[in-house]
Amino acid sequence: MIRWVSLLALLAAAACLMTALGPPEPSPPPFESVRAAHRPSDASLLDRHGELLHEIRVDDRTRRLAWTSLSEISPALQAAVIASEDRRFYHHGGVDARALAAAALQRLSGASRRGASTITMQVATLITPGLRRDGGPRTLQLKWRQMRLAWAIEQRWSKAEILETYLNRATFRGELQGVSAAASVLFGKAPHGLTEAQAAVLAVLLRSPNAVQATVIRRACTLLEAQRKAIGREDIETVAARALGAPAGTGPHVALAPHAARRIIGSASRPSIVARPVGSTLDRSLQESGSDILRRHLLAARGRHVQDGAILVVDNETGDVLAYVGGSGELSSAPYVDGIQAKRQAGSTLKPFLYGLALERRLLTPASLLEDAPLDLSIGGGIFRPRNYDEQFRGMLTVRTALAGSVNVPAVKTLALIGLDAFLERLRRLGFEGLTESGEYYGPSLALGSADVSLWELVNAYRSLANGGTWSHLRMTPKEETVVGRRIYSAQAAFLVSDILADRESRSPTFGLENPLATPFWTAVKTGTSKEMRDNWCIGFSRRYTVGVWVGNFSGAPMHDVSGVSGAAPIWAEVMAWLHRKTPSLPPKPPAGLRATTVTFPRNAERERVEWFLAGTEPHAASQALAQDHPRILTPVQGALIAVDPDIPPARQRVAFQSRGVGESARWMLDGKDLGAARDLLVWEPTSGAHTLSLLEEGERLLDSVTFTVRGSAAAAADF
Repeated sequence: MIRWVSLLALLAAAACLMTALGPPEPSPPPFESVRAAHRPSDASLLDRHGELLHEIRVDDRTRRLAWTSLSEISPALQAAVIASEDRRFYHHGGVDARALAAAALQRLSGASRRGASTITMQVATLITPGLRRDGGPRTLQLKWRQMRLAWAIEQRWSKAEILETYLNRATFRGELQGVSAAASVLFGKAPHGLTEAQAAVLAVLLRSPNAVQATVIRRACTLLEAQRKAIGREDIETVAARALGAPAGTGPHVALAPHAARRIIGSASRPSIVARPVGSTLDRSLQESGSDILRRHLLAARGRHVQDGAILVVDNETGDVLAYVGGSGELSSAPYVDGIQAKRQAGSTLKPFLYGLALERRLLTPASLLEDAPLDLSIGGGIFRPRNYDEQFRGMLTVRTALAGSVNVPAVKTLALIGLDAFLERLRRLGFEGLTESGEYYGPSLALGSADVSLWELVNAYRSLANGGTWSHLRMTPKEETVVGRRIYSAQAAFLVSDILADRESRSPTFGLENPLATPFWTAVKTGTSKEMRDNWCIGFSRRYTVGVWVGNFSGAPMHDVSGVSGAAPIWAEVMAWLHRKTPSLPPKPPAGLRATTVTFPRNAERERVEWFLAGTEPHAASQALAQDHPRILTPVQGALIAVDPDIPPARQRVAFQSRGVGESARWMLDGKDLGAARDLLVWEPTSGAHTLSLLEEGERLLDSVTFTVRGSAAAAADF
């Protein structure tokens, strides 16, 4: 005891001497560098208007928010801290000799110990890790170093800068460092809004962060009495109960764009990026509305086994991402999965790019007639039979109706016309980076969306149609450079596809006139549903915005009776309506190089109408003529592999030979053997081996021919 009293008396004497003669010259960092080096534990993402959009934790050890200037901190807290920690703060030069002497006397008398560290000495410790005790014993050398640095700080910093640093760096309770984190977590307030009672409780917690509630209340009341503040004990008890009852590890309060925040802040290459709020292109009000719309519709569809969804909204002209709703939040079983970047089967959403290529290359026009009829294609030793969603076939229909109504067989035929590799190359130029396999790998099902794509890729590809065929990168922060776009489609082809996707009447045979795709303002839109209803898409654009919606389950489980028009489309329509609640969307003007011509279709295939054509592709006659059906073999298909099952009676295993468009004189020829008239269905008993089936006119002129293979035979099955 005598030793400690002697040491404190010596320090007090040294303090008096150094105050008179001036301190040595250690070099404290400038205040500006200390403030600039401040790193919040929560990075803040701002929207395009500077509003707080999302806070994301980047330091799990300490909760620390943005640096708060002294002018933004409640005067009540400043006064309470000075009264509690350093009553002569504005009168000493960094070390309080009177406090050191008082501490020595207290030790000598055996009274409760009182610290002699000033706010400036504590700041010296906070900004210099080497001066921290970190659980070790107090030493005279360590205390002397703190005093020397405190004197130096007082000569270079103002009192306001010292107090500001202390309030931003000191620990209040648990992991809470700095007044912003303490006020936000313990009271749900900004530092400038703290009351007298809250300020007193925080001041007490600075001295004793782990004190129990009764101790905090008693000390806060004593502090307020010393300040001559008339605050009732009940108020102190209420404030203390709330502060000490705040759950440990309380996270950020604003969490509106978790997936966007991880994509923007999590990918930052420079640590300094979190020292200040990060700007984005997002719009807070749209982000909030989009999230609410998604959750509301998913809740309504819960009975049909739908848990997850995502929404992406972009500005057509700039490529700015305005809303990035990557998931359904608490409704999802995998809330951290980003539904905008996840790859899923595209369904029918790739069809506009297929038809756009055919139109651009003048292989088809919007008025070209295609047949929607049963179709068998040989692929990889099997048979591919494209079907429509409603299992119906519509006969002859135009490209306009086939695309607007999302009819499948015409799309497969158009892909055969274009070629798999040519279509794949166009998709890659549109930004679908995951399509790395050859055309043979995907096969004809690529026309129906068998490839895996992301909502991010789809939305930007549709945006290229909205921009007259020009593609450019999307951006999520204002600092991202705007890259000059590249032309993917001609302006004329992009207009034709957009005009078809906006055609409510041509869409009606499949979807009806009244459906969520029919907006009261101009939009072009396409839906898509993948195999077994695992993915549901709706992508469309107005003159100003492109909106994409995906609905499904991150687990890959199928939905129950959910199609594009019933799942994603209502969400898309509501988001579009929100975007255009005050902004009109008028139809685009046709570019030069297009011709409008009245077309009449034979056999009343479709009603007479005015149709757009690339100049030079318009029909010369007022009406179109249907070409006569070319005689062909329907079954078996070219390259078919037929296997005879030995467990099935031979009489029940037959191969049907079927033709179309043949006359009375047409004959079947199998491996050079005449099997009879080809006008009627022929049932043949299969024999093993490779076979060639031909269709001949009058026994001489070859009309069509296919080759197929039979493994096993009916006779062998009978002997088994």
